[in-house]
Amino acid sequence: MPEMYALKSEEQSQQLQLVQREEIEDEEDLFEAIDKLIAHGINAGDVKKLQDAGIYTCNGLMMQTKKNLTGIKGLSEAKVDKICEAAEKIVNYGYITGSDALLKRKSVVRITTGSQSLDELLGGGIETSAITETFGEFRSGKTQLAHTLCVSTQLPTSMKGGNGKVAYIDTEGTFRPDRIVPIAERFGMDAAAVLDNIIYARAYTYEHQHNLLLGLAAKMAEEPFRLLIVDSVIALFRVDFSGRGELADRQQKLAQMLSRLIKIAEEFNIAVYLTNQVIADPAGGVFVTDPKKPAGGHVLAHASTIRLMFRKGKGEQRICKVIDAPNLPEAEAISFFY
Repeated sequence: MPEMYALKSEEQSQQLQLVQREEIEDEEDLFEAIDKLIAHGINAGDVKKLQDAGIYTCNGLMMQTKKNLTGIKGLSEAKVDKICEAAEKIVNYGYITGSDALLKRKSVVRITTGSQSLDELLGGGIETSAITETFGEFRSGKTQLAHTLCVSTQLPTSMKGGNGKVAYIDTEGTFRPDRIVPIAERFGMDAAAVLDNIIYARAYTYEHQHNLLLGLAAKMAEEPFRLLIVDSVIALFRVDFSGRGELADRQQKLAQMLSRLIKIAEEFNIAVYLTNQVIADPAGGVFVTDPKKPAGGHVLAHASTIRLMFRKGKGEQRICKVIDAPNLPEAEAISFFY
């Protein structure tokens, strides 16, 4: 990408060898560790049961329904009521003023895409506490952007990075660590250190994909993660569910997984980047030049905070268009991916 931000000085390069915990200490009040419940009269054994179920913060606990919590082995309805009551004393999940909401928005970090034109289109980069979905045909640049974000996320926030680690869930076998090396060098970073700050998992079924998400809470509660990539979010659902007879079940399971992604994004203030496939739209008609639409239907459309369409341009040009975003106008940007 010719528009990549390059670091020139040796001092800056050394600065990026490791993610510095000190820079994110101000953000630690964004979530409260689940073990704080012990100080409010909750048994340590019950806290351990919550952790075994993938709940590591009080914020995450408040995002669970009581039905889900009583489904955890060893937690009765009375215990769940007591746990929730204690969590409410630690975390405020009630109404706040618009001014408080604006203040909370200031904790959002925008991670550079490495392309100046794309950053300008997105208002600075990929947002944390949000789901950014890209869809498009093969070779349109979706996975290449995922690889670039693996590197740019590790830049300091002063350099439009996220100063955090990356989790990558791969459902199609498209992650290539060797592609990370030239991108890291373009940013002036040490490739080995960059790769060490990426945790990777290959998912083979939609259930495996969901279980990998459940296991992330433990890591994110202890280490400074700033990005989660799922490439692609829909692929395994299209394989594991076939025909219209299973469509309703597929969409319900997809909705549950997307709900989990939204909670992870907001609980840990991380950016979630999803790639999506396209399907032919027979209803597009003869007057539609490109009768393709993103897979996943309305369930995926409503779950995504920001929805981007990628398409091929001339040569190595890739064109990105904002399809849906709460605070961005519909517009296009041209970038170059190699």
